[in-house]
Amino acid sequence: MRRAVCPGSFDPVTRGHLDIIDRSSRLFDEVIIAVLVNQTKQGLFSIAERIEILREVTKNLPNVRVESFQGLLVDYCRDNDAQVVVKGIRAVSDFDYELQMAQMNIGLSGVETLFMPTNPLYSFVASSLVKEIAKWGGEVSSFVPELVERRLLEKFRDVGTD
Repeated sequence: MRRAVCPGSFDPVTRGHLDIIDRSSRLFDEVIIAVLVNQTKQGLFSIAERIEILREVTKNLPNVRVESFQGLLVDYCRDNDAQVVVKGIRAVSDFDYELQMAQMNIGLSGVETLFMPTNPLYSFVASSLVKEIAKWGGEVSSFVPELVERRLLEKFRDVGTD
């Protein structure tokens, strides 16, 4: 079985993330969306919320599963018999960082990294920007699925009501 891991924080998941996941699901027998648990960072959405949202917005992809992980990605890949990490690349700055990680991962464990160029429609979309726009009442529907838009509105509905 050809199994790939799409790792990330997904706080929140964007249409750009979903494009990479969808395209990966056509290339591999199984794709694991691996939500990183970073205990040094406080996300907007809890890990449980992110997993719930990701499961809902990928339910149309039967060969995709969603889990969380902490620790080294290569250990997670080994434990799940995944031979490939799939990473979306938006810009050269993404590539510079991700190339270092890919080289480290192959050196540590032999896990390959597939760099997938982001669809130009989403090349500027980042979770951090989406959160900032939503926080100040901006329109995010073209950047995230409807479920995520609703959940962002819920998180930020009290902003500016002092």
